Amino acid sequence: MHAINALTSTLASTARGWRGTRGAKRSRQPEEMLQLYEYEGCPFCRLVREALTELDLDAVIYPCPRGGTRFRPQAEAIGGRQQFPLLVDDNTDTLLYESSEIIAYLREHYGEGRNRGVAAPGALAAIGANAATALRGFAGIRASGATRAPGELLELYSFESSPFSRLVRETLCELEVPYILRNMGKAVNADMGPPWVREKFFADTPVEGRNRKRMMEETGRMQVPYLIDPNTDTRMYESADIERYLRTTYG
Repeated sequence: MHAINALTSTLASTARGWRGTRGAKRSRQPEEMLQLYEYEGCPFCRLVREALTELDLDAVIYPCPRGGTRFRPQAEAIGGRQQFPLLVDDNTDTLLYESSEIIAYLREHYGEGRNRGVAAPGALAAIGANAATALRGFAGIRASGATRAPGELLELYSFESSPFSRLVRETLCELEVPYILRNMGKAVNADMGPPWVREKFFADTPVEGRNRKRMMEETGRMQVPYLIDPNTDTRMYESADIERYLRTTYG
């Protein structure tokens, strides 16, 4: 089953033209972390997460799947309605709905160089995002039922188009487990492809990207997904293992 999920997740990334793969080498980092109320299977939330990867921005993710009871009421209390995505930026006292407005805001306030002027996604992007959701069988849309909430936020190193990271994000969403999304977009061409390509052919290429440097310093590897759970002092790679751990611990 995991192999089938990995295949359909790869097809989902292909449907979006692998947007959310490359990350900026530099960006203006907010002092306080961005907060995003969203759910993984939402096509418009997908477009915002792509922009976060491409701008090298982290965010606290509050999963709001349909039928969820943990953060949907909280989102409504903040913004007045249950509409997603919802971005909260305490750095500028900004509250935004609508993916196109959120993406334009992120690029204006936190983008550097040409990343600031990239046009917001249009109709074709929305079609691709919807196709990606359908290819995943609408995973990451509905809450899985009663779950246990963690005391401290988990951390997930990921980038939006990573097929294996998507499987973990879907699980986190369905379980309504909040987490810090550490985006690890590929900042240089040497990072394109699986990790072994860099190790074999580009081992001497300097590591670029804020979270890529951080992961290399801490673990000696650049592999996603990578989950840190301070509640159980757990650190782990491999999507199948992470999914199993999350469902056992918080399901």
